[in-house]
Amino acid sequence: MEELKTQIAKNPVPNHIAVIMDGNGRWAKLKGRPRVFGHKNGVTSVKQVIEGCAEVGVNYLTLYAFSTENWNRPKFEVKTLMALLVSSLKKELKTLQKNNIKLTTIGNIQNLPKKAQIELSDVVKKTENNNTLTLTLALSYGSREEIVNVIKNISKKVVNNQLNVEEINEKIINNHLYTFSLPDVDFMIRTSGEKRISNFLLWQLAYAELYFTDTLWPDFKKKNLFNAILDYQTRERRFGKTSEQIENINE
Repeated sequence: MEELKTQIAKNPVPNHIAVIMDGNGRWAKLKGRPRVFGHKNGVTSVKQVIEGCAEVGVNYLTLYAFSTENWNRPKFEVKTLMALLVSSLKKELKTLQKNNIKLTTIGNIQNLPKKAQIELSDVVKKTENNNTLTLTLALSYGSREEIVNVIKNISKKVVNNQLNVEEINEKIINNHLYTFSLPDVDFMIRTSGEKRISNFLLWQLAYAELYFTDTLWPDFKKKNLFNAILDYQTRERRFGKTSEQIENINE
């Protein structure tokens, strides 16, 4: 593991990694256990990925913890996920503080159970001054819903003469997103072999490098993260430029 970590160059380490944590249910099914068993074991992978990001200098980590579509899952599974969220936050507050990690959230948090909202608010408040790594949980989050809300809020400002239509640009849109305080995503990881974005950070992923692995989330550990980052470091990010232009900038 340490040998793998030492292979990671200090530059370019992704500034902002986003993860779609997929495969808990299938992992549990393979073991003949209920889906919630997979969710509970997935918590270990969350810890490993957070630690790994902090160790190699990633500044922002966003985890797709619960989507707007996940509310359609069986009630018992949803209830278990919410209870797991509350218990994990309580257990991990000391770890977050010890490692100087700031917790933030994005999504329609008002839809979460009151107990989860209170616990989230408490941990967010207590870690707000930490600055080694910003950990963002996407909860009750859907990118299309986010974009619809952006359009509504900007439209209201136009109607109320607070904003001119000609002033609307990428910066204005960014400032109305849930992620207004976060940089764009550099690297998106999805586990379990699925190769789609699933309504996650559609605007923010515009120039992100995408990484798909067959590994199911409960089996995705620190070594898997390091291998993913090593893959990222082999890629040339051109942002519409040519390779020659990128080389000239780096010289």
